[in-house]
Amino acid sequence: MNARDGRLGVGIVGAGRVGPVIGAALAGAGHALVGVSASTDDERDRVESMLPAVPVLTVPQIVERSELVVIAVPDDQLVELVAGLAALGAWQPGQLVLHTSARHGLAALDPARAAGAIPLAVHPAIAFTGTSVDLARLRDAWCAVTAPGPVLPIAQALVVEMGAEPVVISDDDRPAYADAIDAASQFSTAIITQSVAALRAIGVDEPGRLLGGVVRSAVENALQSAAVDSIDR
Repeated sequence: MNARDGRLGVGIVGAGRVGPVIGAALAGAGHALVGVSASTDDERDRVESMLPAVPVLTVPQIVERSELVVIAVPDDQLVELVAGLAALGAWQPGQLVLHTSARHGLAALDPARAAGAIPLAVHPAIAFTGTSVDLARLRDAWCAVTAPGPVLPIAQALVVEMGAEPVVISDDDRPAYADAIDAASQFSTAIITQSVAALRAIGVDEPGRLLGGVVRSAVENALQSAAVDSIDR
């Protein structure tokens, strides 16, 4: 970290729907993007759209050049990727390593931590599209933050810089958090898909706009009911 201004050289590993959006948000906060990895045509197209001035590099090159490495890859690739980079001797002492998985906690970053890197787990609780629309959504989102106590403020500060709100989730509670997010996502996606189809069938041109208020009200009602249940117990 640049001690004078707090700006970081940031590398993005993974150009799916999440990585480029996180990169764009951090760049908007003044951090310098040093590189992004992209392995498919779709990923390269997404980088060109979201991060047009950022060079596409190999993952080891990104790790070598970055003060903060953001790993935004599927859950089933995270552990192997971190361990493989450790086997190459890629991780650096004092380097920040942040993954965006909901399910994994800090243990997934243990090989990097053993090399002196600082582990952070930050999961933005939104459904990413991989487009600039997500930057606005991120500003209204919460991010689950898990980090060792001394560096927790760093993770929280990065979330705030992206425009989101941090909520601290302990390492032990990370699986329960992921289960809750998965359940809500799967339920809402199935019900909303069914509702959109029904509205279109009766001639509603913009069902999403119509359903938006209903969904927000349902969430607010659920939160109020949960609060009442908690008080009653």
